[in-house]
Amino acid sequence: MDTQHTGSVRAQLAALPSLPMAELWALWDQHFARRPNHRNRNYVESRLAYRIQEQAYGALPGNLRKMLVEAGAKHSRIKTATGRGTQTLLMPGTTLIREWDERQWRVTVTPEGLFELNGQRFKSLSAVARHITGTQWNGPRFFGLRGGKGAGQ
Repeated sequence: MDTQHTGSVRAQLAALPSLPMAELWALWDQHFARRPNHRNRNYVESRLAYRIQEQAYGALPGNLRKMLVEAGAKHSRIKTATGRGTQTLLMPGTTLIREWDERQWRVTVTPEGLFELNGQRFKSLSAVARHITGTQWNGPRFFGLRGGKGAGQ
């Protein structure tokens, strides 16, 4: 492996957290055809980091990617309705990020199928959303897993 090339990738990845959002979006536009619905910084940085590495080192082989998706689906205890008859599987370790009231909230899916926020565990995303906002919310919609008024805001 070319160590100079590796150093360049490492430098690009290290620079992402310090880039202003305008520069992150310019970089995004170089790598992707359209901008995401999830517009928070962590999401943008993580997708760019993956894309930079994918271009430098190559993508995961299709059979490995398929195997990982199937393993996640098989072992996930989380099934969240996202519309008539469709499901989104959230694998343990998945982190959902939502900006609300000028604060960033990070919720992690636990191996037990619960949702952890700041060390506190909840049985549903709706319970987490209610805890954050103080009002009733559809949890998947609040976290952008479903379209609608609250998604991505």
